[in-house]
Amino acid sequence: MKVIHLISGGDTGGAKTHVHSLLQGLNRHIQADMVCFTDGPFVQEARALGIHTDVLTGGLFSVLKALRAKIRQEGYDVIHCHGSRGNLMGALLKRSTGLPVVTTVHSDPKIDYMGRPLAALTFGALNSWALRRIPCHIGVSQPMVELLIDRGYDPQLVFDIKNGLDFSNPTSRLSRREYLDSLGLDWRSDAVIVGIAARLNPVKDMGTLLRGFALAHREQPMLRLIIAGDGEEGPALRQLARELGVEDVVCFAGWVSDTDSFYHAIDINTLTSLSEGFPYSLPEGARFALPTVATEVGGVPSLIRHNVTGLLFPPRDHEALGRHLAALAADPALRRRLGGQLLEKGRAEYSIESTVQHQIEIYESILRRKARAGRRRDGVILCGAYGQNNAGDEAVLKAMITELRAIDPDMPLWVMTRKPRQTRATYRVGAVFTFNVPAFCRRMSKSVLYANGGGSLIQDVTSHRSLWFYLFTLAAAKRLGCRVMMYGCGIGPVTSPRNRKRTGKTINSCVDVITLRDMASQEELKALGVCRPKIALAADPAVTLPAAPPQEADAVLENAGLCPRDGQRYLGVTVRPWPGFEDKLSAFAQAIDQAYQRHGLIPVFIPIEGKQDDAAARQVAALLQKAPAAILPPCGTSELAIALSARMDVALSMRLHALIFAAARGVPLVGVVYDPKVSAFLDSVDQDLYVHLDQLTPERLCALLDAAVDRGHDRAALEAKTARLIGLERTNSVLAAQLLADGGAGS
Repeated sequence: MKVIHLISGGDTGGAKTHVHSLLQGLNRHIQADMVCFTDGPFVQEARALGIHTDVLTGGLFSVLKALRAKIRQEGYDVIHCHGSRGNLMGALLKRSTGLPVVTTVHSDPKIDYMGRPLAALTFGALNSWALRRIPCHIGVSQPMVELLIDRGYDPQLVFDIKNGLDFSNPTSRLSRREYLDSLGLDWRSDAVIVGIAARLNPVKDMGTLLRGFALAHREQPMLRLIIAGDGEEGPALRQLARELGVEDVVCFAGWVSDTDSFYHAIDINTLTSLSEGFPYSLPEGARFALPTVATEVGGVPSLIRHNVTGLLFPPRDHEALGRHLAALAADPALRRRLGGQLLEKGRAEYSIESTVQHQIEIYESILRRKARAGRRRDGVILCGAYGQNNAGDEAVLKAMITELRAIDPDMPLWVMTRKPRQTRATYRVGAVFTFNVPAFCRRMSKSVLYANGGGSLIQDVTSHRSLWFYLFTLAAAKRLGCRVMMYGCGIGPVTSPRNRKRTGKTINSCVDVITLRDMASQEELKALGVCRPKIALAADPAVTLPAAPPQEADAVLENAGLCPRDGQRYLGVTVRPWPGFEDKLSAFAQAIDQAYQRHGLIPVFIPIEGKQDDAAARQVAALLQKAPAAILPPCGTSELAIALSARMDVALSMRLHALIFAAARGVPLVGVVYDPKVSAFLDSVDQDLYVHLDQLTPERLCALLDAAVDRGHDRAALEAKTARLIGLERTNSVLAAQLLADGGAGS
């Protein structure tokens, strides 16, 4: 593979480090050449690293002509652009060369020229034009990817890459004392030194750093600050330091070339930017296990998780920054914990070799997608109860997307969802509004497979109209030429005789394959007279999802006022509004109080569906007399919900997916059955500790919780039963792959 990189050649900071380290690594595997449009230090350093670099100068048209000739002569496979000048050239070369063009977006294009209005009107406008004409985009962080998708770029052609560094045994040329001496600083040996390495320009917002540092210094006088960098804001920042009365404990070190000695000398790394793609200063600090305080912007949270691998604060909030700096200054153990966990995460996810391999995979994917562009039909459209802030349904969607991408990583995926923008950003798929019939019918006419995915969609207990809608989509997909699959689903109950007749007829005539998550659904299909589709017993796709790191779950618990590292025991509780639920509030509360008194189980309410579950949890918590309850915020991701479930000692739930998440981690289960799907799952993992909502009493629930505590000594047995379900779940993707192969043969 041969790739040509186009970049202006005047770049500094993170973009320069990224391009140099990336091309140096790429050339160990493929041929990656670079063309710059300005000569200078950037080019000289690239050549010193062994990167083949040409410089083309002159007018626009003469440079374009030279580039076309070089591309034709050298036989490149991909054009890779960086920055506004590179993007402009790539956009103009796309049609004439016929090559795929990709650009790496290092920062938010809309604020790249902050404080430079003329440059924004010229270079900024040209860059925006070029970005729209380049089909493939790479963001240097997940938030940068989300920003691009939110601005309308194709989510299936937006990739992410991490700024990789060499984490192998970093060493510094100077000791801490030698480095401080080199700056003329005679600071005391027990000083706690805060540091930042960044350009002194408005985007980096050093004013907030100085104000926050000044607040922290009043509380912790041993604090000192080194600012490594230069720029146009230098004089104003020095004046601000004088006004704040901290000029004697702040050092403006200027541009620092020996960054390893700088990071070795400081105790706390900081970043106060208003916007970032992904700053190199964070992994550079991580190499030295530095606790880090940073603004919650751009790609920062992908490495800095609050109270796990560092501390985050809102942009421009100098008071929050000051509190964090003071807390770190006062607590060496906290500094060691956060710094150590940051180093561990950095080594695992931000190595340069990992970055290089991922970049090669992106090139390979781009080339494969170009080869399949002429297919008349391609991909899958997914339909379910998505985009409704239900962690269970979102877990099903994520599992399905993961399994389908394992079948074919380049296959187009489209999702029918209540929140298309959110779904596009979260899963990097195409998305249409659930009830936009013309839009999803157009997509069906171009797709190979329609998958009606997960959950109990075929039922009329909650709504007759939802059943009719899903039956309509099955029929529409079949008429528009899709293979049709009902994927890892539950069936029923369908109560209306007319609905039962319509359901059986539609499924028989329109569905090719059905995979089911429980035996009860199989019996319901049989009762509905469904016999024509291929039917197989599988499992809920959500059983295959991984958990977030345990430190993230512990951080959520700590933020709720709990102390998971002190050996506390927890009862995970998930309740939901349902007819009859309010009549049982006292029964829930009495049983939870008893579990706390008898077994020391602190109730932790884990909402699966946002506002609904939160409101129900507060109703129960308000009646507790003995137990100190914690109500967690919505989990945000399925992985975090699973990690929190794993942290529980017993799970008490009305929600199916809360039980699935807990079962997958061997947590003893107590179910409150409001729908047959709950008892069907518990039966499938041989768990008999459940009671129907209408039969719930304090005494029965207490007895079930006592029994669950006794079973807690053998979590491995439940894990083994859930592992059997995971093996059974593979049936879903195996049959989907067969349908895709059959349906795509003529595309």
